Amino acid sequence: MTTPGSQTGFTLLEVLIALAIVSVALAASVRALGVGASSAQAMQQRSLALQAAENRLAELRLMRSLPAPGRKTEPCPQGPLPLVCEQQFQTTVNRNFRLASIRTRLANGPVLAELNGLLSVLP
Repeated sequence: MTTPGSQTGFTLLEVLIALAIVSVALAASVRALGVGASSAQAMQQRSLALQAAENRLAELRLMRSLPAPGRKTEPCPQGPLPLVCEQQFQTTVNRNFRLASIRTRLANGPVLAELNGLLSVLP
């Protein structure tokens, strides 16, 4: 027979405290994974938006025309994203150039990318 004082092992309270610590650690790691996944998605959206703005500026340069000063909005989808390009054209001191500012966003969303460049009819 064993005496009551010689038994070894964990008490119920010790097991419950260990489970609480493990559950807090697991919850923190799941939260970190969620934040990492949403950050990766936001980075992908910004990257695609910048590519759409660069494509639009390249198209404008290849057309070799000077758009009238003002604003213009048109769709510029890139990959799976239905992006919208807001283009603003301004005159410069030299009449052979136009300043083009292109902002790319999701419909009714924040600006994801902005790109500025000069347009010219000169070869």
